[in-house]
Amino acid sequence: MRRRVNCVPIIVLVLLTVEVGARSSSKAGEVVLIPLADAMPVLRALPDSLPEALRSLPEAELAGAWPKWTAQRNREIRERLARGDEDTLTNFLLFGTSFTREPRLTLAALDRAREKSGGNLEPDSPVVAAVRKRAEDLARAASASGQNERLEFSRRVLKRNSFNLATDEGRAKAVAYLLQHFEETLRENDRYAELLKAAQLENDRNRELVTRSTLFKTRGVSLDTSWQPNLAIEKSLAALKEKGLLSAGGVRRVAVIGPGLDFTDKEEGYDFYAPQTVQPFAVLDSLMQLGLAKGESLGVTTLDLSERVNDHIARARKRAAAGAGYTIELTLNPAVHWQPEALNYWRQWGSRIGVNVAPVQPPADLGRIEMRALKVQPAFVLRVVPRDVNVVMERLRFDDPDERFDVVIATNVLVYYDLFEQALALQNIAAMLRPGGFLLSNDALVEVRAGALHSAGSTLVSYSDRKEDADFVNWYQNSGPRE
Repeated sequence: MRRRVNCVPIIVLVLLTVEVGARSSSKAGEVVLIPLADAMPVLRALPDSLPEALRSLPEAELAGAWPKWTAQRNREIRERLARGDEDTLTNFLLFGTSFTREPRLTLAALDRAREKSGGNLEPDSPVVAAVRKRAEDLARAASASGQNERLEFSRRVLKRNSFNLATDEGRAKAVAYLLQHFEETLRENDRYAELLKAAQLENDRNRELVTRSTLFKTRGVSLDTSWQPNLAIEKSLAALKEKGLLSAGGVRRVAVIGPGLDFTDKEEGYDFYAPQTVQPFAVLDSLMQLGLAKGESLGVTTLDLSERVNDHIARARKRAAAGAGYTIELTLNPAVHWQPEALNYWRQWGSRIGVNVAPVQPPADLGRIEMRALKVQPAFVLRVVPRDVNVVMERLRFDDPDERFDVVIATNVLVYYDLFEQALALQNIAAMLRPGGFLLSNDALVEVRAGALHSAGSTLVSYSDRKEDADFVNWYQNSGPRE
């Protein structure tokens, strides 16, 4: 529910180098599944992390089984989006104001209530009663047709679970479902906290790193996002330039894996503005602010397996082609003691790609919220192109090395996968990066030597005085061509 923070260094597993087989030529940018030749270093180095279907297979039989397994696993990963939708719906239930007059249930309020009750919330507690009332309002609002995108999403999720919102009985069942998932989410968050605590008590740094880096490996893949990691990415890009690892004007092609959709923002949970994606535009602005890219030659490709994210960007591009910009609303909680550079970033980013416009005014009962809004110019909206790619199992295949990316960015994405899947993702990312290009990620990852990605440094950025409100961004450089 809250933006995950990972202030830890990378995990390095030194793998035996094996020769990667040549790939056949294909149409530029075609989406293909990871070939067995690129997966073999991972399969040989992580035998204890392999899924059961592969662990029991002799190596001689892998060639025949690999295409079927990768296609099936690709489908299974995509199916996790449905569970991520349920997490998003729970955030909306707790924080939303567009469907109810009931007060928002903040994370701080939930924590205080649980502390008073000894860690558990009784069914007759005031907090559970408040959640039930909000659930009733959400089910009622979702049953009505309208133009509210969030309520349309809520209706689809509830109908997908076979609730007939047109009847009293169906709405009552939907309310029970919403309450059940709320309670499951609390228990799930407790399990994550227990896992981290257990790993820390073992005083084994590697165990703790592995636990943090794969914390959400069985959780639904969620799209919710927040603005803070974009500052950490900008600081990393600035450091790469300062060290001479990225040259002025040298960045032309960038990929953003899992750009996110601010449906119910992970940090504040507001829903009084339209759903939006922020990171692709923040990266565009940072690259231009730093002089690492020229606007006329810079392009951003988003790689996401979510139809909702891809359609959202496609619709924005269609409007931009007709001359309309893309408005991004940014909220700031003034009660938080923000670090000066975080506050400065929030107030100023976007000046190279858009103009400040009047923000949406929040509902009065939300209290004091600082707001700003940026309208991205249509020309820059059109520089963002969505591609449906599951980076764990898929990649874009390029015939021309010049078409590969200079920088790939993945924040709060790979934590949803286990070590084996993360290692496969790095193989796919390496294949899409030009020689010398960089992956920037705030997840602790397995470094696969045969995949050509190697640690080149890191950046630690603190956003506020809140505990662990920071990001540790690792830089991985593609050390050579992959032919």
